[in-house]
Amino acid sequence: MSPVAAATPNSDWEPERRAIGAEPRKVHVIQGEYYVSDEPDLVLTTILGSCVAACVRDPVAGVGGMNHFLLPGETGGEGLRYGVQSMELLVNALLRRGARRDRLEVKLFGGARLIDGLTDVGSQNAAFAERFVRDEGLQAAGGSLRGQQARRIQYWPVSGRARQVLLESAGSKVFAAERPRAVAPPAPEQSGALELF
Repeated sequence: MSPVAAATPNSDWEPERRAIGAEPRKVHVIQGEYYVSDEPDLVLTTILGSCVAACVRDPVAGVGGMNHFLLPGETGGEGLRYGVQSMELLVNALLRRGARRDRLEVKLFGGARLIDGLTDVGSQNAAFAERFVRDEGLQAAGGSLRGQQARRIQYWPVSGRARQVLLESAGSKVFAAERPRAVAPPAPEQSGALELF
């Protein structure tokens, strides 16, 4: 999958959509992708089990983005599935859009342990993401890592608002939702919500 580095609004449609009060435009970020935007009405979404998503923005430049990585570590056959490449590409895309590293705010989500008895990749992902933020001198601005439940995340990259909905134990449904798909996955059942501003 090739990452999408910037949003391009449809100038003919956007004013009409705002005038009639339509839903904000949503972009679903799947495993191995990242997305960066400066659109005030855009919301980025993802569903996480053991994967981690970093929601990063520069509040002064008014630009932000989200990634979604599957594994901690350095590299592999599909680089964006790994934390190091995913984090570096997201940060660099933000810097190219006018962000400054010293102003970046990061919210981290995911890293759940959904199945007992297997390697706790979620905890490894969470530890990697926390270490990356600390080592790079980025500002940790909240989030929700680890635990036993999958979560659906919504992130408004310009305002920095984030919303988390914890999902009922879904097992294979969550793993299927994390994999690249041609169509959006069906909405899982909800059990709780958390919103960060």
